[in-house]
Amino acid sequence: MLPLRFVKTGDMAKVIKVNGKDTVKKHLADLGFVDGTFVNVISSHDGDIILNVKDSRLAVTKEMADKVMIELVDRKDLIKAKVV
Repeated sequence: MLPLRFVKTGDMAKVIKVNGKDTVKKHLADLGFVDGTFVNVISSHDGDIILNVKDSRLAVTKEMADKVMIELVDRKDLIKAKVV
């Protein structure tokens, strides 16, 4: 498990946990960052990230990305599971 901040362009990841104060957790949940959600990284630069979350494209600062804990996933496994 690692913070979303450390993903690279092209990575796929699964949200495991969201840390922070309740207001931050709610804001991130409203954006689609909930446990079990898959994200696709479009661009990553100095920790700031542009990604697809639930059919939406979002930009997340490195401070917010530090609060989202993820696991990297293999695209082939997602295709087999018919997630992608």
